[in-house]
Amino acid sequence: MFDITPKHEFLVGIDSDGCAFDTMELKHKECFIPNIINSYELQGVSKYAREAAEFVNLYSKSRGINRFPALIEALEWLQKRPEVAARGINIRIPQGLVDWLKVETKQANPALAAAVEKSGNPDLKQALAWSKAVNEMIANVVRGVPPFPFVRECLQKLQGKADVLVVSATPNEALHREWEEHGLDKFVASICGQEIGTKKETLGVAAKYPADHTLMIGDAPGDHKAAVANKALFFPINPGAEEASWRRLYEEGIDRFFAGTFAGAYQTQLLAEFDKYLPDRPPWPVA
Repeated sequence: MFDITPKHEFLVGIDSDGCAFDTMELKHKECFIPNIINSYELQGVSKYAREAAEFVNLYSKSRGINRFPALIEALEWLQKRPEVAARGINIRIPQGLVDWLKVETKQANPALAAAVEKSGNPDLKQALAWSKAVNEMIANVVRGVPPFPFVRECLQKLQGKADVLVVSATPNEALHREWEEHGLDKFVASICGQEIGTKKETLGVAAKYPADHTLMIGDAPGDHKAAVANKALFFPINPGAEEASWRRLYEEGIDRFFAGTFAGAYQTQLLAEFDKYLPDRPPWPVA
């Protein structure tokens, strides 16, 4: 399990994709989704596959979840779509992957590769091949994407007062590459991706800090759930309003966090606004 020796009185966790960096749309639309269509033989319903994957990963309350559960959810929505059934396309849910996700918390390529070697399960082999193809495309495609405005300023404001962690479901290699590319790695104590564990597990180090001294910054409901599970405060980066959110964090959120006036009415207001940004059901008919 991930551990840290506190150097400051406060702890701040920050999600990366779609939160600190405007990489979500690029990664999913140009890297994840084309490989889903190719790896899972969805060419005949590519339009609907794209819509399902975009809904799950970008435009719903599932936004930001680990790639493997997201893949399953996208296939499940696709399976329920009447237009897909009308075309006679059979959408198969890879049960081997579903079963693996029930028992594995480090839902990343190394653990999946070990499961493939141990079991030889074809569903796991297919998922691993897909995931490797996604990583390869991300390495080739995703570059030159700066952090959102006010991210750097917020990190500078936290410096010397809080231990800062990157808490993400993205692979470690990509996280290190992106944070180092823009010189932001110097502001954080550790970069924790999917190989370290879930966001909930990584943020478990909040137990080492006083009450209301841990803040999670994220753009997805899963980030909020990880915060709640560890009795941490949460500042939402609202999807589609990222710059305004980071400016608000810089101008008032961080000051409230350090002053002890974040919890209560201010936190409630932030969460009420955040809840309006992402639906839990798609805009199309479901069978």
